[in-house]
Amino acid sequence: MRVQGQIDFSITERSDERVIAEMPIISGIKNPFGTVHAGAILWFADVAATVLAMNSDSASEGMKGFPLAISLNANLLGNQKEGTFRAVSLFVKKGKSVSVVRTVVSGTDGKLIADVTTSHVLSQ
Repeated sequence: MRVQGQIDFSITERSDERVIAEMPIISGIKNPFGTVHAGAILWFADVAATVLAMNSDSASEGMKGFPLAISLNANLLGNQKEGTFRAVSLFVKKGKSVSVVRTVVSGTDGKLIADVTTSHVLSQ
């Protein structure tokens, strides 16, 4: 059995205190039920949170200080079959070595899709 998919989203806003991203719902991220796969929602939220935790740095392979996720808590509260998801990531705690980020994913008309909290530690 072969499973294949794709994910595509954009960071639309980035500051020291907030990241906003948007992800169109396309066939490559849907489950057999026709809604967005939970893994795609979590990936979307985690990347938005990681971009926030990186501050203004750009990711590069093997970089020092990359904010590795060490904990992820997710409440999946809704879903949809078409449209766009929006993720807003804000710091709960911005630390020197460990940061905690809350990302809220919403759908059409602001419908709550997921509330995700991630903890990140800076790589050495």
